[in-house]
This record gives sequence, C-alpha cells and structure tokens, in this order.
Amino acid sequence: MSALSSNWDRRSVLRAAAGLAALGPLAACGSNNGRSGGGSSGKELVQYFHAYGEAGTEQAIKRYAKAYDKAEVTTQWITGSDFESKLFASLLTKNAPDVFEFHPQIQLVKSGQVADLSDIVDPVKDDFNPADIASHTVDGKIYGVRMIDDPQFFFYRPSLLEKAGVEVPTTLDELVEAAAKLTTDKVKGLFIGNDLHAVINPMIWSAGADTLDEKNRIAYHTEGVKEGLKKMRGLFTSGHLLLDAPADYWDPSAIDQGLCAIQFCGMWAMPQMQKALGDDIGVFPFPKVTDSGKPSVYNGGWSMFVNAKGKDVDLAKEYVKWLWIDRKKYQEDWSLSYGFHIPPRSSLAASAGKLKSGLPAEGVKLFGEYGHFDNIGWTQSMITALEDVFADCVRKDGDPEAALDKADVTVNRELEKLFG
Repeated sequence: MSALSSNWDRRSVLRAAAGLAALGPLAACGSNNGRSGGGSSGKELVQYFHAYGEAGTEQAIKRYAKAYDKAEVTTQWITGSDFESKLFASLLTKNAPDVFEFHPQIQLVKSGQVADLSDIVDPVKDDFNPADIASHTVDGKIYGVRMIDDPQFFFYRPSLLEKAGVEVPTTLDELVEAAAKLTTDKVKGLFIGNDLHAVINPMIWSAGADTLDEKNRIAYHTEGVKEGLKKMRGLFTSGHLLLDAPADYWDPSAIDQGLCAIQFCGMWAMPQMQKALGDDIGVFPFPKVTDSGKPSVYNGGWSMFVNAKGKDVDLAKEYVKWLWIDRKKYQEDWSLSYGFHIPPRSSLAASAGKLKSGLPAEGVKLFGEYGHFDNIGWTQSMITALEDVFADCVRKDGDPEAALDKADVTVNRELEKLFG
C-alpha cells in the first residue's frame, strides 16, 4: 500500500535501518516497559504501522486487533514523514513495539532485533509465494511474514497514446520516444517520480543485470546498465519528463489530474485511477533496456516483524500467527478492500475475485511474468550508492563507468562486513 498522506517512502525507512545497524547490538528492553496489562488476559501488545493513504486502513487494522482475545493490542498509527525515525528510535527503548511492519532488511537480523519466525511460517510455507519466503530468509531462518505484495509498473492513458499515434513501449528507447510524442503544452509525456529513485532497480533488471548475484557479489556493473544510465540522462534532459509533481510516484494524482500521459506507480492505486479515468487506463512493465534485457516489475509490499527484544516474544509471535497466518478473511480484506494488492498466500491470490479480470488481472499477469523481489542483503548503504550513481549520471551527466566504480567501493565494503 502507498503512504499517500505523507512524504514517506521505503528508502527513507531503510536509511533509518542503516542508522540502527550502525549502533550495533541494541539495549535489551527488559520486562518492565512501563505498560500495564489490559484486556481479559491482563496482557498487552503494541504494534506499529505507518499511516497508509487509502481510506479505511487504520480502522481495519484496529478492527483486526480488537478481535484478538489473548491480549489487548494497541496500534500506533504513525502519521507524517517520521514513521522510520519513530520506529527505530523506539526500538532502542523500553517502550519499543512488540510487532511492527517493515521490509526485509538484513541489518535487523544481524543486530538481533527481529525474531526468527520459522516455527510459525514453516507449516504454511508452501502456501506463500516462494519469492516472498526467500526475500525474508537468512541462513535458512525466516524473519518476517509478508502481508501484501505490491507490484509497480507504468500506467498509461490509451486515449492519449492513440491520439499521438504511439504504441505501448517495449524498449526504453521506445519509452523515451513515446514521452516526446505525448508531451504537449499542458501534459508531460512521462512521470517516474520526483527523485527518480523508484525506477533504479527496474532499470537494472531490464538491462539484464541485478543488484547482487546468488553469491552476494556485485551484479549491477554491466555494459547494459551503463547504456541504461545514458538513456535515462537523455530522458531527463529532454523536457518530456514531469519533474517536481505535487506528490511523488506512489500517488496517482499526476496521471489522474492529467499532468502526464504515463506514470510509474503501484498496483495499490488502481481503484483510484479507475475512479478518475474509467477504462482509459492501462499498464505495462518497465521495458527492456538492451536487446539482451527483459521487462521487469518491482514487487514492493509490507511484512510483519516481531521485536526479538520485546517483553513477551512468544505472545507477539502468537499474535502475528493469529492475524497474518490463521485469519485468511482479514488477510483477504487487507489485500483487496483498500486499494488492490496481491495476497502473498497462493490460496488467497487464486481466489481473489477482484483481481481476476480487467486491469487488475493484467497487473497480476505482469507480476507473474516479470516480478522481482527485495534482496534482504541489499542494504541502505548499497541503495544510497546507486542513488548517487543516478544523481551523478542522470541529473549531472557524469561518466557511468566512474560513477559505478565509486559505488562498487561502497557496496563491496558493505558486502565484506555482512558476508565476509
């Protein structure tokens, strides 16, 4: 789901995670956390969520929690742009949450901050998307329960493409050309976010490369990626790219309000787009960058983690199992009633009627054919290193080889610390 009510994005959260990891082992919370017992059992749990933009999400999470009868579960619904700072600051204190949503992040595992959830996930592991399991696994142990899968792709206005005589792009070159033909004095051809960061990994994948290989070695420093950077530079300077939009890529307002003809965004925004544009909306993956490349779709999403230093880890794990493994009706409601998301449970995804036809079905198809998932070993320092490459090569016309060489130094240093 998006964070439409704030300027928050997933990379700002990961920056906070990097800061957390830098602190090393965290202080134990201890049993006296200043919270008195509540509910019929006299027990309490606290869960942290960032404020989703979709209407009804806060009420839904609190409704699920209220139905749990083994503890009183309090939800901290954190608004504004400071979810990450509040979460990671709290994890250093006795008032830390017992469970919290986040993304796969190896620093949390290495610092002992998140609990091993293998015992509650293993019995149903085969019903989860295997890639979701893999992205939460370190040394054979599973450290999170996926709540939603959020594929991201390009949305476009078929009427505007038809009027301009433009076919749906299948290559990055075609996308650049389409942006030029679709740009008018009132509409920009393309919007990929204000900071461009959302398309870094898709561009790498569509160039036939990856962030890391299966042995946790650099896999992004290729001729195809360098070619992609040069093409992105041309797009950035073309005048056909919407820059400084009122909201970032995760908000569909740019395409909904006619500011652009094509926008990079997430599947979560489909209902809003359909409400604003009716049937005049389509989707396509990030197109291939080189002849040897392949289209790609980034899978975002959110997962639930248990604070390994909480006051009652077993109770927290029991609650996570109750809600995100045992209660399929709640999981289905969370995936399909507040925007569109793909349930990570295969059985739920197979029965999700709202995703069976039209635009949602096309999104699911693209996700299945071209989806890429988070690599738990790809840390914030590494993410920032490639953001710096984009800043240098796309915004400032720097040399791709030199910029990638510089990134390699940072990434290799991090890999050495993590994997030896």
